[in-house]
Amino acid sequence: MSNGERNIGIVFIHGAGLDGRVWDQVAQGLDIPCLQVEFPKGRQGMDSRRGLSLDDYVAGVQRQIENWGVDRFVIVAHSLGGVVGLQVANRMSDRVVGFVAVGAAIPNKFGSFLSTLPLPKRLLMSLILRTVGTKPPESAIRAGLCGDLSKEQADEVVKGFIPESVKVYTDSVVSALPSVPKLYVKLNRDREFGQALQEKMIRNLSTERTVRLDTGHLPMLSDPDSLRAIIRDFVSESV
Repeated sequence: MSNGERNIGIVFIHGAGLDGRVWDQVAQGLDIPCLQVEFPKGRQGMDSRRGLSLDDYVAGVQRQIENWGVDRFVIVAHSLGGVVGLQVANRMSDRVVGFVAVGAAIPNKFGSFLSTLPLPKRLLMSLILRTVGTKPPESAIRAGLCGDLSKEQADEVVKGFIPESVKVYTDSVVSALPSVPKLYVKLNRDREFGQALQEKMIRNLSTERTVRLDTGHLPMLSDPDSLRAIIRDFVSESV
């Protein structure tokens, strides 16, 4: 039975500062319905998300899924999107059939994005969020997010970067992930989420299923073909 006959799709949840278009190259070529969700108020100005809570993000994503018309779905979440994805999966547990974390933040129950970081980095980031906000300097975006991208790709990421709400980093995830097949895609050259941090996220996700990609933090841009193949295999084998 085909995925179309089973009416199963993939919900792509992007990371901080990005938008749904970052998944374009991965979604192209998949013979599965794909929804590349957007965080709320993404294109309404640089400060449009300032007062939003994590719950606002989750509710916005949930509305897009409910309007999509696909019965069951696999969540593919990247970076900060892991926090949003966990909450969406719990709220829509009757429809979620799998979860793929791509270099994603996976806090323990009642933890936040900040809680996933080592203590020194957590304290530093907490200070930065309070004083500077959620948009890093251009040099940090290029070095961290775009380390293995072309200049043209990096320029696009910097140009389109949208600051997130502080609360999406600090609000707690109040629910655990439903009992569904899970996979963590570990990124070997990720300068944002180092190897030790990703190992911690794998433990938090409670999965022994991991796949490595030899990329930086944005594999959907630097190696979309390999990431697409991983997602396709996961869906065909697990769902």
